Order: sequence, then structure tokens, then C-alpha cells
Amino acid sequence: MTVFFAVFMLILGGVALSVQSSINGRLGNSVGVIASAWLTFVIGFAISFLLFFFFESNHEVTLFSAPKWQLSGALFGVMYMLIVVFAVPKIGIAAATVCTISGQLIMSLIIDHFGWLDNNIIPLGSNRYVAILLLIGAITMIYMSNKRIAKSA
Repeated sequence: MTVFFAVFMLILGGVALSVQSSINGRLGNSVGVIASAWLTFVIGFAISFLLFFFFESNHEVTLFSAPKWQLSGALFGVMYMLIVVFAVPKIGIAAATVCTISGQLIMSLIIDHFGWLDNNIIPLGSNRYVAILLLIGAITMIYMSNKRIAKSA
């Protein structure tokens, strides 16, 4: 049941990212990339602060004592937000999402293969290589579809 719930929540998170990317892309096109990203982070800060304040249990390690490299994850969130807000109006939500997912999966396969960032090693095998090729195929198909639609419009 726990695995099913985790998978369901991850799918729901993916839905939220697509909706957020679409909304932020439109907002970024109207008010600017940085202003749109700023709004996301301000609202995110307020919500996560309240959740932290009221619901977070105590841990042995704090943000002040955690390894400094682990704090760098926040920089990647900012980078992702800025890139999505910039790219969605130019290539569309489907292409942006497929590219994002492809980047996530390819980097995840590399991290797994080498065990980077204190993760378990899961070597690349033939199935994983096929998955990379299918991702590249998905990006190509979405791009070609977008191009064809743009020509006919």
C-alpha cells in the first residue's frame, strides 16, 4: 500500500508540475521570467514555512549541520523554474514536459549507474539504454508534431 501511495503521489506531483509549468509560462510571458519565478518561490516559502513550523518532526541533522553539498539542491530548483518559465511559451507545455522528464530520467540513470550523491549503484543495462532511445524518440515526435502544427497554422 505504501508503494502504491508513493507512486500515486508522484503521478499527482507530475500533474501539478505540468499545470504549474503551463501557468508560470503564461505568467512569465506576461510579467517576465524572473517575476514569475519569484512569485512561485515566495508562495512556496510561505507554504513550506507553515508546514515546517506546524508539522515537521525533530531530526538529528538540521539545515545548519547537514553536509553543505546537500543544500545545493535548492539551486537546481531555481534553475528549473527559470528554464521552464522561459521555455514553455516558446515550445509549448508538452514539449517542455517531455524534455524535462527526459532530462530527469537520463540524469537519474547516470546517477544510478555511478552511485553519485550517496545513492545505491544500479548499473545501466540494455533495458535502460532502450529507455534512453525511447525518450529521444519522444522528444523528436513531439518536436515534429509542434513543427507540423506551426506550419499549418
